[in-house]
Amino acid sequence: MASARELAATVRSGRARAVEVVAAALAAAAADRCNAFVTLAEDGAMRAAAALDARVAAGGDPGPLAGVPIAVKDNLCTEGLATTAGSRVLEGFMPPYDATVVARLRAVGAIVIGKTNLDEFGMGSSTEHSAFGPVRHPLDPTRVAGGSSGGSAVAVAAGIVPLALGTDTGGSVRQPAAFCGVLGVKPTYGRLSRHGVIAYASSLDQVGVFARDAQDAALALEAMAGRDPHDATTGARNAAELRPQPLDPRGLRVGRVRDLWGEGVAAGVRAALDGVADRCSALGAEVVDVELPLTAAAVAAYYLVATSEASSNLARYDGTLYGLRVGEAREGHEAVACATRAAGLGREAQRRILMGTFALSAGYADAYAARAARVRRRIADQLADALGRVDVLLAPTAPTVAWRLGERLDDPLAMYLADVATCLANLAGLPALSFPAGAAEDGLPAGAQLIGPAWSEGRLLAWARALMAGD
Repeated sequence: MASARELAATVRSGRARAVEVVAAALAAAAADRCNAFVTLAEDGAMRAAAALDARVAAGGDPGPLAGVPIAVKDNLCTEGLATTAGSRVLEGFMPPYDATVVARLRAVGAIVIGKTNLDEFGMGSSTEHSAFGPVRHPLDPTRVAGGSSGGSAVAVAAGIVPLALGTDTGGSVRQPAAFCGVLGVKPTYGRLSRHGVIAYASSLDQVGVFARDAQDAALALEAMAGRDPHDATTGARNAAELRPQPLDPRGLRVGRVRDLWGEGVAAGVRAALDGVADRCSALGAEVVDVELPLTAAAVAAYYLVATSEASSNLARYDGTLYGLRVGEAREGHEAVACATRAAGLGREAQRRILMGTFALSAGYADAYAARAARVRRRIADQLADALGRVDVLLAPTAPTVAWRLGERLDDPLAMYLADVATCLANLAGLPALSFPAGAAEDGLPAGAQLIGPAWSEGRLLAWARALMAGD
């Protein structure tokens, strides 16, 4: 598929019609055999495309993403289009508004063709924990696509759309990007609005983007970024700093995170990462080893923080206001809530709610939730110290390539450890991205992760563009 920039240029110039571009994307999505999509927006997408073509014909300019088909993870609200968060508990929920990031992409001409499959409420690393079935890897249908934004990763990797939105709470954009061989970006916390994101863990959740190259990713991020009165955590930054400027790596320092380079990392993934480090050196950068001793505690801290916040956020799904309801009001609120949650929430969502409720309970909060918050602060301090000595950190995105479907479903600890490299950036609120590092085990893609200081997305994208140039 052509890049988002190329598609938009042809539509803006009148050399192609948006209805043709969007119809082709819808046809590809309908033919998808990876189960990437939960809902397709055929009528709405075609109406939007026709209106955009009319605007171009009248001499108007719909914007830098004119006519570009995009896919949106199904935990982002879309006006008039069902939003499930991958859960039966939200059955029938039709949001009355767009998430801010979706509205901003529509405002510059992008056209939503559908909602993508995900782990329920973003809780998973494989997109097997979905009420709508697992997402399959686009290169090997016996394997997972990664998670929780697996559907969005596949939509881009399979060439259905050039851009897709996901959310990243502990790696849910970067890890599926690595598994599927595409670019995945998690911005600085506060760069993009979370208004309209169905919350999992509010201090960690961040909207991210999938693309095939750095310039497309930057184009989408620039359109979405900026202060939002609906989200007090957003920052009033200059969106232009998201653009990847020409990078001269000579004299720059790349910090190789040794704590994520050894035991537990598959040999093929490590070899692919060594190749990336060699490319950094060939470009003139100095590659130095960096130690982050608290990496060993990151997964535990992350899952305590995330599940504690999930316990609070998911308490609203009680069969009262919207979505699934099991039972009658006369049975009492507690009975209805228990029956609704038992029927509407999957096993992994229930597990994480229970973990978080326990971590916050009287007598245990200091030992678990409060301690995790202190460790989180120390991890952020270690990352800040490391990034004061180097320009960018380099690490694997995931320690392995995509595993086989069902392989880890009965071993949640093994599933959680897939986030060991990615959750660091979420705990610290830092920007990070994954880009293809080359083939690893079984010829499947491995991902290289870059982590930078706050608000350095443009710099990270410039690094990714330089390192991907030889591929």
